[in-house]
Amino acid sequence: MACVYRFGAFLFDRDQLTLTRQGRAVRLQRQPAQVLAVLLERAGNLVTRDELRRAVWRDDTFVDFERGLNFCIAQIRSALGDEAAHPRYIRTSPKRGYEFICPIAVVTSEPPASAESANEPNAGSTGQPPRRRLIAAAVLLTAIFVTGAAIRYAASWRPRRVIVAVARFDNETGDPALTAFSDSLTDSVVEQLTVSGAGRYGVVGNAAILRLPREQRDIRAIGTSLHATYVVLGQVQSDAQHVRVLGHLIRLPDQSHVAVSRFDDVQEETLAKATALATRMVRKFDIASRMAGTP
Repeated sequence: MACVYRFGAFLFDRDQLTLTRQGRAVRLQRQPAQVLAVLLERAGNLVTRDELRRAVWRDDTFVDFERGLNFCIAQIRSALGDEAAHPRYIRTSPKRGYEFICPIAVVTSEPPASAESANEPNAGSTGQPPRRRLIAAAVLLTAIFVTGAAIRYAASWRPRRVIVAVARFDNETGDPALTAFSDSLTDSVVEQLTVSGAGRYGVVGNAAILRLPREQRDIRAIGTSLHATYVVLGQVQSDAQHVRVLGHLIRLPDQSHVAVSRFDDVQEETLAKATALATRMVRKFDIASRMAGTP
């Protein structure tokens, strides 16, 4: 018996870890799907970050959990069309965890009857003559083959999806304490772009090539390996009294600047400030991307 959660226009199969919207599959990677399953099981209750770590990453798995969880939540919000600032499905409790806030219903279904029992003829039934059945089967197989070929041919003509890659923001201040702030900026930009770009462009923010230090970074290699149309680069700088944040939206492969966001005299280096700056930065990038022809 399958367990399926219904919420809004979505259905989520707990056993298969699949998400559908009005009968159409919604792409969701396995690990974000596992996180969504835990949140749905505990819907209406706060699930702490540590509880998610133990449920999905396990105690014996050594990974960059914090960054991995942020990525998973961003992917779930993108799939659901949710927004961190105005949540309909997932509410964030800063530094604590997440709560699934949309009402849900649990739907169970019996497995379908086996093909043998469904197709077994009644006693005494003569059925179709063997020759006629063979002809019907051949016609059906031909139709399936032609339809599949047509679908593959049509898919081959679809335009390539625009991909935005987000490189790890560089802490250029010389103060290691600001690395956490620059990493928070990176994660917030990935999250905001993922939500903003749902249905228009994809976002890559967790690839190893994006985590290389600036002196080892190769923008052309990023574009080639990730099939990226744009890359976001960021810098955190400071002098004796002020902290400045710069964000660059660069089009590939010509590496031309599409937009630059600059924030002078940042007064506090907190998670809330990183989220606020990322929101403003992505809003400017989004406008620039539309003007530049991003779908």
